[in-house]
Amino acid sequence: MTITRRTLLAATAAVAMAASFSTARAADVTLNIGYQPIVEPSRVPQADGTYEKATGAKINWQKFDGGADVIAAIASGSLDIGYVGSSPLAAAASRELPIEAIFVVGLISEAEALAVKSVEKPEDLVGKKIATPFVSTAHYSLLTALKHWNVDPKSVEILNLRPPEIAAAWERGDIEGAYVWDPVLAQLKKSGKVLATSADVAEWGGPTFDAWIVSKKFAEEHPDVVTAFVKVTGDATAAYRANPDAWNATSPEAEKIARLTGAKQDEVPALLKGYIFPTLEEQAGEPLLGGGTVKAVSDTSAFLLEQGKIPAALSDYTPYVSTRWVTDAAKLVN
Repeated sequence: MTITRRTLLAATAAVAMAASFSTARAADVTLNIGYQPIVEPSRVPQADGTYEKATGAKINWQKFDGGADVIAAIASGSLDIGYVGSSPLAAAASRELPIEAIFVVGLISEAEALAVKSVEKPEDLVGKKIATPFVSTAHYSLLTALKHWNVDPKSVEILNLRPPEIAAAWERGDIEGAYVWDPVLAQLKKSGKVLATSADVAEWGGPTFDAWIVSKKFAEEHPDVVTAFVKVTGDATAAYRANPDAWNATSPEAEKIARLTGAKQDEVPALLKGYIFPTLEEQAGEPLLGGGTVKAVSDTSAFLLEQGKIPAALSDYTPYVSTRWVTDAAKLVN
């Protein structure tokens, strides 16, 4: 074939059109993300617009006060990626919702706890009004703690309230306690005492965690977007893990996290220490997405079934946890 000026110009135009079409397609992708006002590292790239730059997508960020609401939004098709705790994840998987966990954000330690007033010991919970968001990690931890203490859940008036509602009810004196997470937990601890943390509950056989999940339909249609999302999340965790002391009360990171979560900026460093944040390199290992996460979801589902919170449990939860995205993200170069 003879290359003439005309064919060269035509080829150049074709390449330019293809590149333009590719860019337009990327820009046309709308990514709907449901986040919760949890104090954790990925709030920083969220504030900075890093997710938009990395994915090339138009991102619609939606704030939710609990994982159950996030799951409902994904089920309705209004969310593509969502932030949930292990209990809502287990409930969603048990309903065979087409989702999968793509990143374990944090293993919950002291970031969730049962704060009480006028209660000195577990037995004093009988007859008291204790609030928690139903089908959340906090709800699961509360039920696990009651079981550990041999306190019948039916003897406690357990109320289904979202974190902002819990804060208001506590201030009004409508409740004697609540199992909830930061930053509301930090507010409750100022005038109450902690009876148990999720670190305690983990030792009693009920570990909990927070994770990002994705709609399988969206993941199949936009794998590069999901991989880029996971990469940014992993980079945020790595930045914190590399130098947690740099994320002090006067740092830009603390300011951004406080702005998106409603936490007080000077409390952010302590709140971050309430979690154990696994790095991107640790995600696919046996303790997490490579095996441990599936077991945790399975165990949580069995407990929720025992408590009558879900109608049935599955024999295998492997399809609802994936190592693909963290493995692919680890290959990307910054």
